Amino acid sequence: MALTAPPLTAKFFPNLHHQHPKLTQSHQQRLLHTKTPTTCTTTHDQRRKHALRIVNANGGNGRILFSDVVVAWPRDVYTGRKWNAMDIATAGVVVAMHLLCGFAPFTFSWRALSVAVGLYVVTGLLGITLSFHRNLSHKSFKLPKWLEYAFAYCGVQALQGNPIDWVSTHRYHHQYCDSERDPHSPIEGFWFSHMSWLFDTDNITMRCGEQSNVGDLENQPFYRFLRTTYTVHPIALALLLYAVGGLPFIVWYGFSTGVRIVWVYHITWLVNSACHVWGQQAWDTGDLSRNNWWVGILAFGEGWHNNHHAFEYSARHGLEWWQIEIYDMVYDSPSRDYGDCR
Repeated sequence: MALTAPPLTAKFFPNLHHQHPKLTQSHQQRLLHTKTPTTCTTTHDQRRKHALRIVNANGGNGRILFSDVVVAWPRDVYTGRKWNAMDIATAGVVVAMHLLCGFAPFTFSWRALSVAVGLYVVTGLLGITLSFHRNLSHKSFKLPKWLEYAFAYCGVQALQGNPIDWVSTHRYHHQYCDSERDPHSPIEGFWFSHMSWLFDTDNITMRCGEQSNVGDLENQPFYRFLRTTYTVHPIALALLLYAVGGLPFIVWYGFSTGVRIVWVYHITWLVNSACHVWGQQAWDTGDLSRNNWWVGILAFGEGWHNNHHAFEYSARHGLEWWQIEIYDMVYDSPSRDYGDCR
């Protein structure tokens, strides 16, 4: 298939406009997007005028490096507000995992590396990508309940939150994508969309309201149990490893865990940040989502983010033959009516 041709999906969803790749960074580039739950403003000139007004008001320094994305409302979550206990705990875990990585060069072993890589696949691929994102957030495919729960438990070990909270935030992201109500958009700054949004745990409630979009998970005792006991499970895994291998085992496992967790952290976060800043827009989705090839490689196909926003319920994100998609070997995407406004 030629690179200039729309993917086969266009035949089944003709109402969704496919952009020519050469026009992505010029005539049809995205500068700013305003979205409400029921309407999308996707006109390039409207976004450009709005964005330029904001840039001029900020002295013209609002454009993200090597991108056409404008930071409309710069957000500083570190100062000028009161941190609650959850904010401090979240920041503490993230900082601790990064500090732990500093010991990695001094504790390296091939055995530790193999464990880190194995857990990267288990927690990153099976836990976050397959379970939290494609299965629980978008219901892109069905699994036997025992396997659904097993994969969700793998996601808990990624230390990115319990399934109910993770899924709720992600569904709100799609509902309010790249608007002032988006939980994490680069229109408030690259680093805000990448990680600092995590440290203001009241932010999502103030923007989107209470968790009213995850009733399907809250009705299941297993997911309520994981939410209530979330912090216990990583500790339980560490104790199990100590019982198996003693203190030396937990030490080298601990450092490999730090590297693995931070690696999965940033790969997940790059989908929220880099895939809304750098790359191509093959589909006119009315937001800043991009197809980013290097995030696609690192994140098991999650980097084909513009495709994902165009076809939210598709289990497969890579649509062209050259877009690497780990799930080609696992399952076929179901047919659904995706609509025009994503």
